[in-house]
Amino acid sequence: MHKLVVLYSKPADPDHFRDYYVTNHLPLVMDWPGLLAWRYSFDVAATGEAPYFAVFEGDFADAAAMAAARESPQGRRLAADVANYATGGAVIIHYPVQDGTG
Repeated sequence: MHKLVVLYSKPADPDHFRDYYVTNHLPLVMDWPGLLAWRYSFDVAATGEAPYFAVFEGDFADAAAMAAARESPQGRRLAADVANYATGGAVIIHYPVQDGTG
């Protein structure tokens, strides 16, 4: 599996971010080809002050599936939409997930 994580810094208008994200951005996420699972939160905590306001996680079969999704028309639409709500900016990271057992 390959995971894509988006870390959002605090926006200028947190209420607008939350409303726009849920009402407009997540419906675009739901149409993203190759996305196996996704999750998000506005309740990001840390020791001390949290450096991020919100987080999104998306799971893909592998790096190639994620790259194809990001290059698709839906992926380009998603990327262009970020400017409509993420005024604090966003950091995008991705990595292969290694399974483990306890």
